[in-house]
Amino acid sequence: MAVAASFAVLSALLWIPQAWLVAQLLAALVETRPPALAPVPTVLTFVGLGLARHLGETLAGRMAFHVAQRIVTRERTDLIARESLTSPFGEGRQTSAALATLLASKLDALMPFATRYRLAAIKVAIVPAALLIVVTSISWVAGLVLLVAGPLIPVFMALIGMAARDASEKHMVATGTLNSVLLEWLNAAADIRLLNAEQRTVDRFRQSAETLRARTMEVLHIAFLSSTVLELFSAIGIAMVAVYVGFSLLGTFAFGAYATPLSIAEGIFILLLVPDFFQPLRDLASAWHDKAAALAVAGELAAREREPRQTILGRGGKAPADLSGSLTIATTGLRCSAGGREIAFPDIRIMPGEKVAIVGPSGAGKTTLIALLAGLVRPSGGQVDVAGQPLDDDRADAWRSMIGFVGQHPHMLNASLRTNISLVDGRADAIRLEAALHAASAEGVVTALPRGVDTRLGENGSGVSGGEARRLMIARAIYADARVIFADEPTADLDAETADRVIGALEAAGRQGATLVIATHDPRLIARLDRVIRLGDDA
Repeated sequence: MAVAASFAVLSALLWIPQAWLVAQLLAALVETRPPALAPVPTVLTFVGLGLARHLGETLAGRMAFHVAQRIVTRERTDLIARESLTSPFGEGRQTSAALATLLASKLDALMPFATRYRLAAIKVAIVPAALLIVVTSISWVAGLVLLVAGPLIPVFMALIGMAARDASEKHMVATGTLNSVLLEWLNAAADIRLLNAEQRTVDRFRQSAETLRARTMEVLHIAFLSSTVLELFSAIGIAMVAVYVGFSLLGTFAFGAYATPLSIAEGIFILLLVPDFFQPLRDLASAWHDKAAALAVAGELAAREREPRQTILGRGGKAPADLSGSLTIATTGLRCSAGGREIAFPDIRIMPGEKVAIVGPSGAGKTTLIALLAGLVRPSGGQVDVAGQPLDDDRADAWRSMIGFVGQHPHMLNASLRTNISLVDGRADAIRLEAALHAASAEGVVTALPRGVDTRLGENGSGVSGGEARRLMIARAIYADARVIFADEPTADLDAETADRVIGALEAAGRQGATLVIATHDPRLIARLDRVIRLGDDA
């Protein structure tokens, strides 16, 4: 950015020799005398300096753009890495819509800040001062006018900037809120129709959209106000200098220049420099709302970093930990803070290939225990051992590569069923895929889809029911040859026939050697497992 700013400043200062060449040539024509430099060399030098200015501005803009890209890429990568390590079972998590809005659109507000505002701010700090020195060296009156008019613009811009930042923050909040609300309503579309609440939903969405429109117009009002203030003071400054130069050349004013009356060349030179004295201030004013928007985004990023969050175990990649031994799962003094209270769990030991049910009343911590065993929540005390080794950041990624997870609300990729099972786009083993679907009793699911395994499901599993989605998740675990399968209420909210199919799919995975750890209330499922671990009042 420093190099880009140097090119931008040097390009702006090249106008000084260009203006001097023009002033000398025009003065010679007016005074009917030979110019200091012949017309052809004057024109060639002027064009050469102009090309140098254009090249410098191009290089400055290109370098600033690459800097901006690196800034946005770094922030986006850091944010994704941070959120990917945030526990899905943590409290106070923001919606995926709010995160997607920040990643996809809000972070782009940092681009104009780097490409426009930063360059403009650096030019304002150098170029007007240099031009003021040159003008003052010719006429102290013209320099005094610029000295009075110039600083007034940043003062008023700072005052306007306070309102601009506040308006930008409100605009960013309204944007994120609208996206979050829309996502919630799309997820609840079926319930909204069942409750005949379509019109009320549309009205509330219209109200949210109107709020966003008002916030957007408020930002635009402030942007136009800042431009008006700048143009007013710059126009007054330029007019006052032009009046002084004009009356000095007419002989009305005999003061303000050093030693001799102001010459035609000096007057033209000053008039050519004065607009460029205000040009960096114009650029800064036009980019002022870019700074306000960037500060609003930076504030949101800082708030995300400050907010407490629960993180999963691991380092965001597959660590080379050796878990090739017997996959025994054991806990010792395990505790976890959840819902504002700390839950203590009994010491347990699960042998390889065992089929275990975790039961207990609602709130006893069944889901939390499953998450702890999978490394998806950090314990507040005690530890989990897998394969005789503590489950920590160094081993969690390797551990999760060996397990399957079946939740109450299975998450699908916005991709084909083939990709959802294999997690490999377009390179699934057809024989393994067919075997996994057969074992999970999911062939009927595939048959009912319009394009079979090539049907795109979408994130909400469009085209499959809740029970079918859970069987597909079991097929995913079987395809991956998961050695341990964790399931959280896999038969909840399912009719008896569908629940039996899910139970059969889990049993099929168990017959292939997988350890099953299932949190459930379903007595039919409990009866078909090896043993029961009781939590809470039932312990």
